[in-house]
Amino acid sequence: MDEKYEELFDKIKTVISQTVTDKKIGVAYSGGVDSTLISKICKDMDYDITLLTIGFPESHDILFAKEINEQLNYPHHVLEIDPKDFPSIPSNINKKIKTDNLSWNENCIAFYYVSKLAKSLEISTVVTANGIDELFCGYNAYREAFSGGESKINEVMDSKLDNELKMMKAVNLIASEFGVQILQPLLSPDFIDYAKTVSISDKITDSEDLYRKHIIRKLASQIGVPEVSCNKRKKALQYGSKIHKTLLKSR
Repeated sequence: MDEKYEELFDKIKTVISQTVTDKKIGVAYSGGVDSTLISKICKDMDYDITLLTIGFPESHDILFAKEINEQLNYPHHVLEIDPKDFPSIPSNINKKIKTDNLSWNENCIAFYYVSKLAKSLEISTVVTANGIDELFCGYNAYREAFSGGESKINEVMDSKLDNELKMMKAVNLIASEFGVQILQPLLSPDFIDYAKTVSISDKITDSEDLYRKHIIRKLASQIGVPEVSCNKRKKALQYGSKIHKTLLKSR
């Protein structure tokens, strides 16, 4: 393993061990490279992990998570959202988090179901890969910012990080109803400081780069994450679970 991948690997393991004190944990899992990387590292660090996947029946995340875990064979539980029960959930969550930000509402809905699933399995700590897309140029916004140079990319990154840190507080407010804590090790200050020192070229190559976060994908491949996951383009939780589509229909 090259030195830069070794350093990234060590930094992720260090921040997980500093942040995640419970040995029995759930991992919010879509089958994508970020959640599979975190799952693999936690498993190899001897955490007692259970993959937690939520979505409407036949949603992308449920199908893809099952496909990837056929190769990993980790403990895996799926909660299929019942379309009949869904309509009451968004309004209740919106009253609690008190914002009209669609992404915040959608993520809180998703983690409501993740937390519900975790509680049913007597899991009180759920780890997520939040932070990778922000810090390693996972979003399309970074393609749009590329022509503005490194300063513009860093400006987008700071804005994305600020939003994500605030949103995850709202997520934890919802999760706390189930006695569940959602942890994001890769949004810890030490890891943010380190990730900002990683070369932009290891994250995004140009404005046409549809895959991005290349150093993450290469590390994932090197530690045994299935290649189909390493090469999968990003699909955000609210889209992969069909929560976004269903929520818009119900408005």
